[in-house]
Amino acid sequence: MRKIIGIGESVLDILFRDGQPVAAVPGGSVFNAMVSLGRCGAQAEIISIVGDDRIGTITTDFLRQNGVGTDCVQVTHGQQSPLSLAFLDEHNDADYLFYRDSKTGQPFVPYPSPLPDIHADDIVLIGSFYAVDPARREQVGALLEKARQAGAIIYYDVNFRPSHQGDVLRIQPNLMENYEYADIVRASTDDFSVLYAQTDVSEVFRSKVSFYCDNLVATDGPRPVRVLTRSGVDKDYAVATDRPPVSTVGAGDNFNAGLIFALLRQNITRGMIANGLSEGQWDALVAMGQRFAAESCRDIYNYVSEDFARHIQGRQLF
Repeated sequence: MRKIIGIGESVLDILFRDGQPVAAVPGGSVFNAMVSLGRCGAQAEIISIVGDDRIGTITTDFLRQNGVGTDCVQVTHGQQSPLSLAFLDEHNDADYLFYRDSKTGQPFVPYPSPLPDIHADDIVLIGSFYAVDPARREQVGALLEKARQAGAIIYYDVNFRPSHQGDVLRIQPNLMENYEYADIVRASTDDFSVLYAQTDVSEVFRSKVSFYCDNLVATDGPRPVRVLTRSGVDKDYAVATDRPPVSTVGAGDNFNAGLIFALLRQNITRGMIANGLSEGQWDALVAMGQRFAAESCRDIYNYVSEDFARHIQGRQLF
């Protein structure tokens, strides 16, 4: 059975509406996608770091309860697990504040540890600042190299937040290396605005991405998703707006989960991606990404619901 391996930060997300906390759930960009995939029956494993505190215990227990392997979750002794405060506005979009260990104020730095087994056509998911952070580059780079040597599919979610605007120059080498390793890059127009001070998806693909990676999936909030590939696909996909979102906190993360789920369901291999997917294949991938994203927006939690997961496991969609 093909598996999905994600690497990224684990945090406790505390959601606020009208100045009052309404929920506290384990989260993180890659974390959210892995939980949704685990709920949907995929063989999922995460590489992450937690503190040796109550939040760390809640986080690892939650992963296991949702079918995500935790053998590669490091427990950092003497440090507190990070917190994220998400303040929902009138459109239920979030503005974030992040809190690190009160003693150091710094993110965890992983210590050397074995990486999970990776086989041909497994899927490796990397994303957010974790994927470009110089302090974590040794670990992320080792995973990417192992994945490439094994013939795995590498999916890179750029997810570069405005809070890291000041880091743009120093992370450029890692960003470009991630593009080069990736088989699919997913980014938002907000990412491009922070990284390149522009939101023209065609220009960013032409001048920044296509030299390294053949496939770009660009999201733009409630506006159409765009797929651009070097094999010739250039297509917009409208986003359904049948109901207002309850929270958009995990929308992009779950778009990733849905697209990856569709890669598995359609039995798309790395060789097929390298040869260029058809427009019809991209149609199915984006549709599933949008379906997962829409589902995650129907509640204040960061993942697809358990009812949705049970329903989608029981359907032959392709």
